[in-house]
Amino acid sequence: MMKKMSISTSKTSLVLFLCQIISALDVPLDSKLLEELSQPPTITQQSPKDYIVDPRENIVIQCEAKGKPPPSFSWTRNGTHFDIDKDAQVTMKPNSGTLVINIMNGGKAEAYEGVYQCTARNERGAAISNNIVVRPSRSPLWTKEKLEPNHVREGDSLVLHCRPPVGLPPPIIFWMDNAFQRLPQSERVSQGLNGDLYFSNVQPEDTREDYICYARFNHTQTIQQKQPISVKVFSMDSLNDTIAANLSDTDIFGAKPVTERQPVLLTPTGSTSTKVELRGNVLLLECIAAGLPTPVIRWIKEGGELPANRTFFENFKKTLKIIDVSEADSGNYKCIARNALGSVHHVISVTVKAAPYWITAPRNLVLSPGEDGTLICRANGNPKPSISWLANGVPIAIAPEDPSRKVDGDTIIFSHVQERSSAVYQCNASNEYGYLLANAFVNVLAEPPRILTPANKLYQVIADSPALLDCAYFGSPKPEIEWFKGVKGSILRGNEYVFHDNGTLEIPVAQKNNAGTYTCVARNKLGKIQNEVQLEIKDPTMIIKQPEYKVIQRYGQVSFECIIKHDSTLLPTVTWLKDNDELPDDERFLVGKDNLTIMNVTDKDDGTYTCIVNTTLDSVSASAVLTVVARPNPPFDLELTGQLERSIDLSWLPGDENNSPITSFVIEFEDALHEPGVWRYQTEVPGSQTTAQLKLSPYVNYSFRVIAVNRIGRSQPSEPSEQYLTKSASPDENPANVQGIGSEPDNLVITWEPLKGFQSNGPGLQYKVSWRQKDVDDEWTSVIVANVSKYIVSGTPTFVPYEVKVQALNDLGYAPEPSEVIGHSGEDLPMVAPGNVQVHVINSTLAKVHWDPVPLKSVRGHLQGYKVYYWKVQSLSRRSRRHVEKKILTFRGNKTFGMLPGLEPYSSYKLNVRVVNGKGEGPASPDKVFKTPEGVPSSPSFLKITNPTLDSLTLEWGSPTHPNGVLTSYTLKFQPINNTHELGPLVEIRIPANESSLILKNLNYSTRYKFYFNAQTSVGSGSQITEEAVTIMDEAMASRQVDIATQGWFIGLMCAVALLILILLIVCFIRRNKGGKYPVKEKEDAHADPEIQPMKEDDGTFGEYSDAEDHKPLKKGSRTPSDRTVKKEDSDDSLVDYGEGVNGQFNEDGSFIGQYSGKKEKEPAEGNESSEAPSPVNAMNSFV
Repeated sequence: MMKKMSISTSKTSLVLFLCQIISALDVPLDSKLLEELSQPPTITQQSPKDYIVDPRENIVIQCEAKGKPPPSFSWTRNGTHFDIDKDAQVTMKPNSGTLVINIMNGGKAEAYEGVYQCTARNERGAAISNNIVVRPSRSPLWTKEKLEPNHVREGDSLVLHCRPPVGLPPPIIFWMDNAFQRLPQSERVSQGLNGDLYFSNVQPEDTREDYICYARFNHTQTIQQKQPISVKVFSMDSLNDTIAANLSDTDIFGAKPVTERQPVLLTPTGSTSTKVELRGNVLLLECIAAGLPTPVIRWIKEGGELPANRTFFENFKKTLKIIDVSEADSGNYKCIARNALGSVHHVISVTVKAAPYWITAPRNLVLSPGEDGTLICRANGNPKPSISWLANGVPIAIAPEDPSRKVDGDTIIFSHVQERSSAVYQCNASNEYGYLLANAFVNVLAEPPRILTPANKLYQVIADSPALLDCAYFGSPKPEIEWFKGVKGSILRGNEYVFHDNGTLEIPVAQKNNAGTYTCVARNKLGKIQNEVQLEIKDPTMIIKQPEYKVIQRYGQVSFECIIKHDSTLLPTVTWLKDNDELPDDERFLVGKDNLTIMNVTDKDDGTYTCIVNTTLDSVSASAVLTVVARPNPPFDLELTGQLERSIDLSWLPGDENNSPITSFVIEFEDALHEPGVWRYQTEVPGSQTTAQLKLSPYVNYSFRVIAVNRIGRSQPSEPSEQYLTKSASPDENPANVQGIGSEPDNLVITWEPLKGFQSNGPGLQYKVSWRQKDVDDEWTSVIVANVSKYIVSGTPTFVPYEVKVQALNDLGYAPEPSEVIGHSGEDLPMVAPGNVQVHVINSTLAKVHWDPVPLKSVRGHLQGYKVYYWKVQSLSRRSRRHVEKKILTFRGNKTFGMLPGLEPYSSYKLNVRVVNGKGEGPASPDKVFKTPEGVPSSPSFLKITNPTLDSLTLEWGSPTHPNGVLTSYTLKFQPINNTHELGPLVEIRIPANESSLILKNLNYSTRYKFYFNAQTSVGSGSQITEEAVTIMDEAMASRQVDIATQGWFIGLMCAVALLILILLIVCFIRRNKGGKYPVKEKEDAHADPEIQPMKEDDGTFGEYSDAEDHKPLKKGSRTPSDRTVKKEDSDDSLVDYGEGVNGQFNEDGSFIGQYSGKKEKEPAEGNESSEAPSPVNAMNSFV
């Protein structure tokens, strides 16, 4: 079975794979291969060179190695053989070289201090470990000492020495008080690298008796405590009081006040010092200074810059830290301490030395007999290390000679090696700062080729991606590798392929035609082997509809689509990310098959959404940005400046625009003096503007607010600005919408729109109302009224023009002169009716009326138009009166004619005309009588068909509801309908208008007829009503049909025919399966049409086809109601639209029931088609 393996489309797999085989004959880490090949020992695990152990626990010195055969182990201690069998406290782990020294059962760790080295040996050589220096950790107690209290003057410097005991490894130092709280440190007070506590200057708050230095020994997990140190700080005031009480005037100690002092270095001392650090370590340089005020430390490197990214400042910049130092970091580092009084500096000369480090470490060498090779050991350091070689743990100078080996400094050259040349070589590079020891074996093997890649391994890659087919191999000498496509294909060559040294075949751009079987062949002089692998090329995964950039309003809903196309054999998984992280755990996020929907979007949903599609072979992704927009936040921080009587400057800060740019700012104002709480529009400025100069009105107590507007909408208003009250002034404007309209025939009502409070410009707002009759040489009449909106002038003539004006005034004066408007005094009803009213009848439903206009003076008001009142007096056909319902038509303006629609034909009408003004209607003109001519009648009110017999039908009808004239006659048309829905010949009959029923005779029995019926006047025919009816069938024939259908022999015959047909079908099916054929005659006999089979009853033939109408059976089940009455709106549809009866059924007595469905009514058509009803036998045969 093929083993599946997926190959990533990246180059990473190639790099990792190539790293598996470093040299031509490296032994791959294959467990089966390792079990079979001989290999010198290799140290795989060992304890550190400087090994500090806990003296309370067992000592474990590790030494693990591998090799074939498995190596044996031995130890030296302090350069001599360590015989573990003679020490009961020492054991070696099984199949291991690890030593366990039992301390917990009476042993002492100090007795096992020393330098240990492990040797792992087998028949192919010996590997050795580093020199492991084993030392037990130490955490000694503090030596007892008498500590005197520290009395120090305020402002002086102070150093509290810790001097911890020497431990292994060195302890970690920290200062605490009796409550085990760390003492606070600052630029003034800090701990040095040596553990001492430095005070740049002491303050009274430094007085305390519990300065305690602690030493923590991590290896033994113990903490040692120094005795508490007491510090007492004397301030100058208290010190002077003490001096005054105890000393003479000649003593001046402490008499000086606290004085500031320039910096002095507490550590390091002097102006220069040196520091040696090893390459790769952390360089720590320290400067702590005394002084008042507290000095500030700065570091520089003379002649260069401090290394970027590796330089750090600690302990309030008193410590310079450079990590991973190299020789380039050597140089002079200067610390400068500075305060207001001066500065001091110190130069530290740093030299970076280096313990040995590898340039080229020796690597294992696998050779075949007769081959050449080299071991190279190159190291560097400061000073430069010396190189020495050992063979199997013995200095090479005294090791057994090997003619194939030659030592040349840091290189060993091997020529024409043999199997006995196998050995483990050690390279030692050392200087005064340390050493490096490396084991490298030379393994001489003679092995035929082996292919380690599993057989029939399956590789799956995406089209247009690299395909890497593995052929891991081993052999000595190194085998040659060849690749073939297919089992018998030719060798692969050319630029289409890349052949790697490790045997891998690379197809840089794999296509569909590259799929198939590939064969890898490995051969050397000892043999040949081959292996097959399979390559499948898959279609790449694609996102055919990527998510798109979306802008959505807050609290809306948004969807991102991610529709994919992938190889049918790969199972994709779709993952959605937001801002390269998982989607929020929120039920508003709905992940569908190919979309992501976010409900009730909020501001925090703004970001980038990524759809990632992963298969086992590839991964694709697409991203889109979601921008959540909303109305802007309200502006804030409103400020009023530049206050003047008629203007002011307003400024503000805009709020967050919420991802939709602010297009404008709307400024509103409140007048707290006249309309408190009411905000009115002031102005609008562009969204790029945050200041506005606003025009002001007098006598207004202004407050302003600003509303930001963006594409989404308006923000909430800002907080109101401070208030600003303008001074009073006379009004600037007069009332608007001044009108003069009389409400009575003898008055004039003057109205206006009052000024708003902020328009009054001052207290005491009033109005001066003035009027005079137009076109008459009269003086203005004026009156001053309070702040109202109308004034009524009485005693005016009826409907005469007046000039009117209204002027505003307040306590400070009048507004500008107002403009005049023309008004009219009150109207009265018109006095004259229109004359010469004429009516012209256009047709039976439409007439035109004319009249002469009335004199304008008689209108006594604004002419609005004319109204025509008209009503039907009676119908000329019925001569009966009814309730009079008057209709009114209004004709606007000075119009003198109009049309009267919707009249009833053959009727008598009256009308009159009246003039209309604003007051109402004038008197009516004399009634004018006119008549409408005849029209066509409506359809008859009903048509009923009753009393059906074999050859006759009775028709009854009602006269038209609206005869619209004198009826002259009725027209009846009818025609038969056969069972194929075809219409027979159309027959037409004229019936006198005074008839209401008719008996049609000589009809065919069991035949359906369709009737068309309408009425006529002298003008023409009205709309018709339709109906259908059926004559009854012959009772004797119906009885015979019922008898046949209910006979037992008839039912048995039908069952026999059905059974026969079923048997014939089964026989045909069996013969066809056997490949046989049967003649057509048999087929015809087996499937004889039952409709043409004669059925005998009483020596008579029944069920044969006949065209004679007299022998057609009648279908029952007409949709005609039982009373045979059909309204014209509900008439049944024609039989022409129905089927032939194949869906018919037999009822319980054997009679056939036809079923009709409603169809669209058809117009009558001429024709001689016959009407045929299906036989019940035929219907039954069709049913079977």
